[in-house]
Amino acid sequence: MTDTPMNETPTRDTIARRTVLVATGATAATLAVGAAAPKTSTAPTTDTAPVAAAAVCTLTKEMTEGPYYLDGQYVRADITEGKAGFPLKLALTVVDDDTCAPIGNALVEIWHCDALGEYSGYVGNNGHNEPDSGTFLRGGVLTNAGGVANITTVYPGWYRGRCVHIHVKVHVGVTLTSDGSFTGGTELHTGQLFFAETVTARVGALSPYSANTVTRTTLAQDSIYDDGGAASGLLTLTALGGSPSAGYSGTLTLGVER
Repeated sequence: MTDTPMNETPTRDTIARRTVLVATGATAATLAVGAAAPKTSTAPTTDTAPVAAAAVCTLTKEMTEGPYYLDGQYVRADITEGKAGFPLKLALTVVDDDTCAPIGNALVEIWHCDALGEYSGYVGNNGHNEPDSGTFLRGGVLTNAGGVANITTVYPGWYRGRCVHIHVKVHVGVTLTSDGSFTGGTELHTGQLFFAETVTARVGALSPYSANTVTRTTLAQDSIYDDGGAASGLLTLTALGGSPSAGYSGTLTLGVER
């Protein structure tokens, strides 16, 4: 099986069933008070609500799950398993789209390919040979009381037919298991996270990403990303140092329908 756009079709009824808003991490940090606090800024506002609250409570469509999802992955804050790549520190905030309130104790689960475009459990599909643990670059954490899930991974590579991206799911009501995984719960959102083309171009020119032999698909060429910016999953990226190898932080807010 190859993860080409024609294979990235929804499973179950996720796209018709749920929608999600994605906004910047800066919005997430203020949304809890922004909706109710008096307006003190001289910046233009609408007649009905503060700008931040209005943005966070707008819903957009989900993205497809794709064919590389594996059930029952580990609940853990660091999913790298020693994989080569530049550090990526994700801070993903989950909020209720109706109230803009953060949702604590939600499981935010991600999975993505490594620098060579290979998914754990499917190594070889992108033409590279490497050890396959079946679990690298997969897993997630429960959000804290502020609705934030902090996950450490590496900047993803790319594979045939797709731009650089990370898959994400949000679950509530899961049960943690003794082996470090989870069961049950309700899936609220399935989506994808995307990366600015200027950053990806710098990352892709350096090792280990430059060893990826597959031609990279850009955001503009991708069949899934719709050029919707944060509303379509585009992360806010901040450099952690003076060079791409120092890594990046990535922030986004997911407004989910409960």
